[in-house]
Amino acid sequence: MKVIAFVGYPLSGKSTAAEVARDLGIPVVVMGDVVREEVMRRGLELTDGNLGRVASELRQTEGMDAIAKRCIPRIREAAGEKDVVVVDGIRGIAEIERFRKVFGDDFILIAIESPLEVRFERAKTRKRSDDVGRIEDLMERDRREESWGLKEAMEIADFTVENTGDYEDFIETVREILLKIARNVEIEIETRIHPTEDEEKVVRAIKNLFPDADMKIEDGRVVAKARSLDRFRELLRRQRILDTARSEILKGRRGGEITVFLNKQTATVSRINFCDENAVLSPIKVTFRLHNIPFSRFLDYVAPETKDGRPVKELERL
Repeated sequence: MKVIAFVGYPLSGKSTAAEVARDLGIPVVVMGDVVREEVMRRGLELTDGNLGRVASELRQTEGMDAIAKRCIPRIREAAGEKDVVVVDGIRGIAEIERFRKVFGDDFILIAIESPLEVRFERAKTRKRSDDVGRIEDLMERDRREESWGLKEAMEIADFTVENTGDYEDFIETVREILLKIARNVEIEIETRIHPTEDEEKVVRAIKNLFPDADMKIEDGRVVAKARSLDRFRELLRRQRILDTARSEILKGRRGGEITVFLNKQTATVSRINFCDENAVLSPIKVTFRLHNIPFSRFLDYVAPETKDGRPVKELERL
């Protein structure tokens, strides 16, 4: 399981980045929720002063990594069957060290940088109960979090994103980084639409195999990108063609890429039929690009060896 954490000064855009993750279907654990829940448990009002005081007390009594330690069970619970979890709200070196001790090289840190003036304008727009009302208050909050090791944490981030004002640019940059880190397999799909074919049926054929495919149609060709292997993998098992699939994947491997060709007509009825590259009416060409996973694991996850038509050993996760 990969754990991707955002670190940044107050109002730098960490919560917005976390929303991007949620939109991508990645579960999010908010470290600040630990403090907010503790404040409410003590019967205190959710103000910046109370949140800061309780956060400092937790660190003083339980260690500088106190909030990180409390978040670890939440991260594991949030993961469920997912391979990636996002953590919003790293504040210092001790928290990073705790997460790296538990998750090792699967812990990735993304720093979000934003100028003080820009962050203060966001506070005035957002109007959350724990936000600051004066720029001096924001500066004081910065100093408080720096005392927890925030500045040093920013300096050792694996990625840095600037959030200086253009909302759409920031969203797209965060989205690209998350996809780069989280994606184990990139799926590219393409096929030609012949004059005798119904464009809608061709699109449906692709969607039947890869429901999350994002498609573009141009000059008589469909080009698509997808992330999920779930439906493709399910159909292989339902049709009991794992041995055939395994053979085709081995045949189509070129380094970190695997290319297979699928019959377009059978795909319209949600069936997988492997075919030759030069098949009549152009097959659906599917290219799997592997990132950070060995080919053998991809092969065993998608099309494991079988006995009497059934998988000998199923991998639960890629």
